[in-house]
Amino acid sequence: MMKRIGMVFFLSLWMFQVHAELKLPKVFADHMVLQRGQEIPVWGTADPRQRVIVSFQGQEYRVRADKEGAWELKMGAFPKGGPYVLTVSTNKESFSYENVMMGDVWMLGGQSNMEWALKNTNNGEDSIKVADYPNIRLFEVGRNMNLKPLDDVAEAKWSICTPASVENFSAIGYYFARRIQADMDVAIGLLDINWGGTVSEAWTSAEALASHEDFSQRIATNQAEGPADFSDPEVRRPNNWPTSLYYGMLEPVIPFAIKGALWYQGESNAGRAYQYREIFPLMIRDWRKQWGQGDFPFIWVQLANFKQPKENPEDSDWAELREAQSMTLSLPNTAQAVIIDKGEADDIHPRDKWTVAERLALAAKKVAYGMDLVYSGPTFKSMEIQGDRIRVSFDHLGSGLWVKDKYGYVKGFAVAGADKQFHWVKGYQDGNQVVLETGDIAQPVAVRYGWADNPDDVNLYNEEGLPANPFRTDDWEGITYGKK
Repeated sequence: MMKRIGMVFFLSLWMFQVHAELKLPKVFADHMVLQRGQEIPVWGTADPRQRVIVSFQGQEYRVRADKEGAWELKMGAFPKGGPYVLTVSTNKESFSYENVMMGDVWMLGGQSNMEWALKNTNNGEDSIKVADYPNIRLFEVGRNMNLKPLDDVAEAKWSICTPASVENFSAIGYYFARRIQADMDVAIGLLDINWGGTVSEAWTSAEALASHEDFSQRIATNQAEGPADFSDPEVRRPNNWPTSLYYGMLEPVIPFAIKGALWYQGESNAGRAYQYREIFPLMIRDWRKQWGQGDFPFIWVQLANFKQPKENPEDSDWAELREAQSMTLSLPNTAQAVIIDKGEADDIHPRDKWTVAERLALAAKKVAYGMDLVYSGPTFKSMEIQGDRIRVSFDHLGSGLWVKDKYGYVKGFAVAGADKQFHWVKGYQDGNQVVLETGDIAQPVAVRYGWADNPDDVNLYNEEGLPANPFRTDDWEGITYGKK
């Protein structure tokens, strides 16, 4: 009798293994947006060695699952349009995804300012009331942590943009989508994958971090001894463990085809700003490698002004983090939205997300859509010391410099001599240059602009209304130098 029971159990287990369920990850669902104009990866699981057929817009794509049941194929490129139906089938089962649009898919990454809900922003309630946009689709990934690759995210869903679905959604993502959807006349899909208070290394793969000397040992230890259950209260700050969010939330969605990525993060890395010079571009290169679709556009928000303004020029970890962000522009197909004029002294979460999204959209139109427009405020080009004056020149002038001051005074500049002691200086506009009066500063050698946690009086823009990027001309060691 026991032998018969054992045989029944064995046959049941065998039947379960042989008849695996045809399954795709949650990023494939009704109402999704697929990326137009490029090959589209589709992947999932089925019976081992089972043939899988994907049908879309009259085209069929076939692939055989491997011995473990995993399969992946790439559909061809399609133009914008929809709604369509995507069907996936084997000789045993079949299912379809309805209301699929061909458009542009943007990844929304970072920490709390990217996560910040529309309902909690300036004029958020009014925006929510009119948020019926059927060609904007929202994909939200639930919070999850892991140190090893997962087959799928723990929780996620696609939804059509309505007042009900968007009120708790990323305000920056929503406003960005509205602008791009209207101006480019294309459906927009938003992959909302972010978590407040997190560091960039949590969103980076073990493979990438293992190549950096500051993280290689930690990664080796985590891979060998890290917790399997991050809900354990003994695990401190689990969402900031290196790689924990990459594997728990992001990696299962890769390589879903995207147009590009938007990123708003850095506050939690500000105390290690010099290190961020390396690990932020490392993360970008890592994402591009893992996605396997080349140097896709990557656009971020530079940190806003925050904390109480200081009476005298001082060193600043937030200024050093902004500098690290600007240095990352050396990577191809990147841009940043400068919001040094939109922060709030007493709140790390500025409520004006509309302006942030508008500036991101300008950058996207340039980097991702190839439009000929002004997308950046003035950036430092050169300086010339002329006795007791310094003449500063800029790139990204647009239609010309604009000083946002009734009397034309330029604010936010500090100058230092060889003693490295900075002092505020007066400045004025001279055409497309700024002239600084150095006064009693003996032998001036260095200029800084907007170099503070909260340079609340900066007032230099181009005529298009985009603020000048904070900068310094010196390379003296900052307060975060060597911090790990």
